[in-house]
This record gives sequence, C-alpha cells and structure tokens, in this order.
Amino acid sequence: MSVTSGLPFLKPEHLRPTLTSPGRQRRHTLPASEFRCLTPEDAISVFEIEREAFISVSGDCPLHLDEVRHFLTLCPELSLGWFEEGRLVAFIIGSLWDQEKLTMDALTLHKPHGSTVHIHVLAVHRTFRQQGKGSILMWRYLQYLRCLPYVRRAVLMCEDFLVPFYQKSGFKVLGPSEITVGPLAFIEMQFPVRGHAFMRRNSGC
Repeated sequence: MSVTSGLPFLKPEHLRPTLTSPGRQRRHTLPASEFRCLTPEDAISVFEIEREAFISVSGDCPLHLDEVRHFLTLCPELSLGWFEEGRLVAFIIGSLWDQEKLTMDALTLHKPHGSTVHIHVLAVHRTFRQQGKGSILMWRYLQYLRCLPYVRRAVLMCEDFLVPFYQKSGFKVLGPSEITVGPLAFIEMQFPVRGHAFMRRNSGC
C-alpha cells in the first residue's frame, strides 16, 4: 500500500490526467510538489537532512542510516516524503508498535500486527524551515493514517520544547517517556487516529 494509491489528495501531479492539444507533445518535467512514500533508495537523502537537523540540537539522530534503510525496507508505507522538483525537502518515518507505551525496543523494531504507529522522526531540510512545512507534512501524514483500517493511534516522543508544535497538530501529552537517550529525557504524545470517524468518512478513503 502506498500513499499515492491510498489517497487521492496525495496523488503526484505527474500522475494526474492532463489535457493536451492534438499533435502537441507534452514536455516531461518534474512535478513542482509531490508527496509519496519513501524507499530504501531515499535513505541517504533522508539521513543527510536528519543529521543536519538533529546533531546540532541534541547531538544524535533518532535514526542512524542503517536504521533508516531498515524501516524503509520493512514498512515504507508508514513513511511520507515531500519533494520539491524532485528534491526531498521534508519527511516522516514511522513503524508499527503493539504496546500502550513506547519502550527501548520501539526504537528499532517494527511490529507488523500492531495497531499503533510510532513516528520515529519528522525533519525538514534547513533551506525550507520556518515555512510551515513540518506542520503541513504532519497533517498530510495523519490524514493518510486515517485511511489505514488497522491503525488505532499514532504516538511519538519528543523533547519538552517540541510539545507545543505537536499539540498544534492534535497530539495529546501522555506523560514522561520511559525511554532516555544519554542525558536526554522525552515526553510521550499520542494522536487518536481511530477516534476521527467523521474525518475518515470525509477524507476520500
């Protein structure tokens, strides 16, 4: 299952039907803006954006390159990339989890029979920050999750200063996370995907 096949509003512009005059040949150009699932081939671009975004702030990345490839191989349908003229400018990577609380295992495991999407990372290329792209991409991602019948909720963990950002997207604070990474402590948050039945009926799923 892919984002582009699952949601009409995420269908790339280059796949949408267009009208051309008879005898007039269309020029093949990259779409100005495209949302699609990521693949293992996108891993290096993903990691370069992630490394620049996180190393200077927290000193480490949520996912290292081999872990990016790991999740994009096991569950690419739970990722979403935003491309501008073929260039990756922002992304989200998630996997499935099968417990109420995140544990250290959730950082590296994908549980295929789980009903919780663990959002590992959201990052925006430095050139495109302060433009609202992170919020827009999260909205698109949550709309997509509403179309997956096996998803009950989305969860993530973040540092204190990011809580207001995710609250604006509809996430609620669950409390301190059981997970720590070195000196870093996190807040666990959740978004009740299954609880938005009206939105699902009107989302084009």
